[in-house]
Amino acid sequence: MNHVRLRKKMLIVYIVCVLIPIVLTNIVFYQVTTHNVRQQKLSDISAAMDQIRRDFLDQMDVAAGISSIFYTDAKFNEAIERSYTSSSEYVDAYYADIYATMYRYSPIYKAIRDVAIYTPNPTIVGGGGMRPITEEVEASSWYRALALGGGDGSPIVIRSVNETSHGPETVFSFVRRLDYFGQKHGRYPILKIDIGYSAISALMRNATLQGDVYLVGPEGRIEAASGGAERQQEQASFLPEALAADAISVSKPIANVDYLRGWSLEGAFPEHRVLQDVYKSRNFVVYLALPNILVPTLIILWFTRSLSSRLARILHQMKRVRNHSFEPVEQPDYRDEIGQLTNEFNRMTLQIKSLIDDVYLADILRKDLEIKRNQAQLHALQSQINPHFLFNALETIRMRSLIKKEEETAKIIHNMAKIFRRSLSWDRDWMTVREELELIHCFLEIQKYRFGDKLDYSVVADDEALGWLVPKMSVLPFVENASIHGIEKSKRGGSINLLFRVEGSALIAEVVDDGAGMEPEELEAIRGGLQRDEPFGDHVGIQNVYRRLRLYYGERFELQMDSVRRQGTSVRIRLPQREEIAEPAAIRGNS
Repeated sequence: MNHVRLRKKMLIVYIVCVLIPIVLTNIVFYQVTTHNVRQQKLSDISAAMDQIRRDFLDQMDVAAGISSIFYTDAKFNEAIERSYTSSSEYVDAYYADIYATMYRYSPIYKAIRDVAIYTPNPTIVGGGGMRPITEEVEASSWYRALALGGGDGSPIVIRSVNETSHGPETVFSFVRRLDYFGQKHGRYPILKIDIGYSAISALMRNATLQGDVYLVGPEGRIEAASGGAERQQEQASFLPEALAADAISVSKPIANVDYLRGWSLEGAFPEHRVLQDVYKSRNFVVYLALPNILVPTLIILWFTRSLSSRLARILHQMKRVRNHSFEPVEQPDYRDEIGQLTNEFNRMTLQIKSLIDDVYLADILRKDLEIKRNQAQLHALQSQINPHFLFNALETIRMRSLIKKEEETAKIIHNMAKIFRRSLSWDRDWMTVREELELIHCFLEIQKYRFGDKLDYSVVADDEALGWLVPKMSVLPFVENASIHGIEKSKRGGSINLLFRVEGSALIAEVVDDGAGMEPEELEAIRGGLQRDEPFGDHVGIQNVYRRLRLYYGERFELQMDSVRRQGTSVRIRLPQREEIAEPAAIRGNS
C-alpha cells in the first residue's frame, strides 16, 4: 500500500468499509425478506387449497352418505326389485315406499341437482326419478365407467353431461350399484346422484389465490378449473411440464377413499404474481439504498479530490524546483495539515532561491571565468600545432592512390579530408544548405565505401532551399545517427533518404532511414533527454546539435523524431528564416 496513491487508498477504504457492506446488507435483507414472504405465501396457498379440497370432499361425502341410505334401505330396495302386475299397483307402491326416499334430500342439499334410479325391472313405469336402463343409458360415459371401475361394487365419481329442457348441463355424478340385497332381474339397479357443476366451480374460485387451480380426475384430465382457465382447460389433460417456467406448483390429493382415489387438486401460481408485494418492497429498498450509496460517494470523492489535487500541486512544484524553478505554490491560506505543508514548502523554496542567488550563482560565475581562461590557454596551445600538416598528409596519400590507379580510395580520402577541414574550421557558424549537403555527401560516400551495397541513399532538395543559411553541421549528425544506429545495426542494410524543401517562411529538412529503428523506451529516453537537457546514451551528436539549434533559434525551431523497431527512424527539422531569429552577440560577431 505504500506505493498506492492517496486518492486510490481513500477510494479503497470507502469501497471496502462503506460501499460493499451497504450493498451486501441490502442484498441479504432483500433475500431474507423474499424467502420469508415466499414461504408465507406458499403456506397461505396450501391452506387455501386444503379448504377447497375439504369443501369438495364434503360435497362428495354428502352424496356418499345419501347413497348409503339408498344402498341399505331394505324396504326401498324391495320396492324397486318387486315385479308389478299393473301400472296402478306400481304407482301405489311408488308413493308408499319409493317417493319419500327419492325426494327426501334434494330440498336440503341445494348442490344436488338430481337423484335417479336406473333399474332393469321392466314392470316399473319410468318417471319420478325411476328410469329404465336403455341402450342409450348403456352407451353413456358414466355407465361405462361404472362397468369398468365399479365391478367390485365400489361407487365412482365422474363428470357427465345431462340433457335437459334448457340444453346440456354439466354435473358431477356419484354413481353406485345397489347390490346390497342382490338382484332379481339379471342386473343390479344403479343409483346416480348429480351434483351441479356450478357448486363445484364455486369452490374453485378463491379470491386469495393468485393463480389457477385445477381439479384433476383419475385419468389426468382437468375436470374443473378456476378463473379464466375454466373454459379453456375443461376436460384437457393436465401436464405439469406445460406450466410456466416461473410457476409455483402445488398438488393436493383429494382423499384416500375408493371413489375419489386418483383425484387431486393442482395449483399453478406465477411467482411474479405471488411475490408482487416483495417486488414493490425491492423497489423501495433500491430507492432507499441509492441515497445511502450516492451521498457518501460524492462526499468521499469531494474530500479525496481536495486532498489529492493539493498534494499533486505541491508535488508538481517540487519537480519544478529540480529544474531551478522556485515559484511558490499559489493557494489560499488553508489551516489544515496540507495547508501548513504548502506554507513550509513555499518558505523553503524562497530560502533556496535566495541562497542560490547569493552564493551558488556567484560561484558559477567565478568558475565560468576560470573555464574561459583555461580554454584560452588551450586554444593558444592548439594554435601551435599546424593543422596543414594533417591536410598535406591526407593530400599526399590521395595523390599516391591516384598514381597507383586506386581512384576509389583516393576519392574516399578526399571526402574525409574535406570533412576534417570543415570540422576544424569554425570561422563561420552558418553555411548554405548546398554546403551542408556537400559534407553529407562526403560522409555518405565514406559510409558507402565501408558497407558497399548494404547502404544506399538519396538526396532531394528544392532549388530555393539550396541557398538557405543554416547553422553549420546541423543536419549531418542526424545522417550520421541514421547510418551508425540504423543501417549499420540492421543485418539487411537499408537506405537513407534526405529531403530539403521550403514551406512558407521555414525550411523543412527530413532524414528518413529504414534501418533497425528503436524501441519505444529508447525513443522516449531521447525525447526526454532533449527536453530536460540530460545525457541519454551514445547519441551525443544529436544532443549537441539540439543545444546549438536552441541557442540560435530559441523556441522557434521544431525537431520531431519518430521510430519503429525493425522499420526505421524519421527526423523532421523545421527552421525559420535567419532574418527572423535574434542571434546572440557572439554569433553575430563570428558570422
